[in-house]
Amino acid sequence: MAARLFSRIARFALVAAAATSLAGCGVNSIPTAQENAKAKWADVQSQYQRRSDLIPNLVATVKGYATHEEDTLTKVTEARAKATSVQVTADDVSDPDKMAKFEKAQGELSQGLGRLLATTEAYPQLKANESFLALQSQLEGTENRINIARTDYNEAVRQYNVTIRTFPAVLAANVIYGSKPMVPFTATTPGAETAPAVSFDTPAAKK
Repeated sequence: MAARLFSRIARFALVAAAATSLAGCGVNSIPTAQENAKAKWADVQSQYQRRSDLIPNLVATVKGYATHEEDTLTKVTEARAKATSVQVTADDVSDPDKMAKFEKAQGELSQGLGRLLATTEAYPQLKANESFLALQSQLEGTENRINIARTDYNEAVRQYNVTIRTFPAVLAANVIYGSKPMVPFTATTPGAETAPAVSFDTPAAKK
């Protein structure tokens, strides 16, 4: 009886020691950091989707006043379609090619929006339209949220990438999880790092 009890205690001690050892090797910290980064990526996607949802109404409103901007409106619509077609799931954030395509598509849409919004300066009646002003406010807020979401995602990726490269977690990263570094969000398209200008104040008259 005593031998059997001792055997059980010994097995329990071994299991406890193994659990402690694994925890020290990052078995828990790695998935925690990974899930945090994935959650932050979901926030990035959510804000880009919010921007995408605003664009059809923006285009329709501008079209009602800026009848000579058909080419600009068409390009924004096409850029939106391209951006929404490039999907990157949380499981894809370790793929540099997919991330680059996503960033490029969103960057091109940002540039298209910037050009569209610049044309509105020539249409005072449009700039006084209540629907347009509401869209302007929503778009400005969304651009700010996008920047915050991207910053938060990049920080979560940094923490995850440091975790899987640092001893002793690197052991679990290589042996147990086969972890790959995640790709931070960077501006791959010239000007993509800058949010579209969404100020609709009347320019000061030239003297």
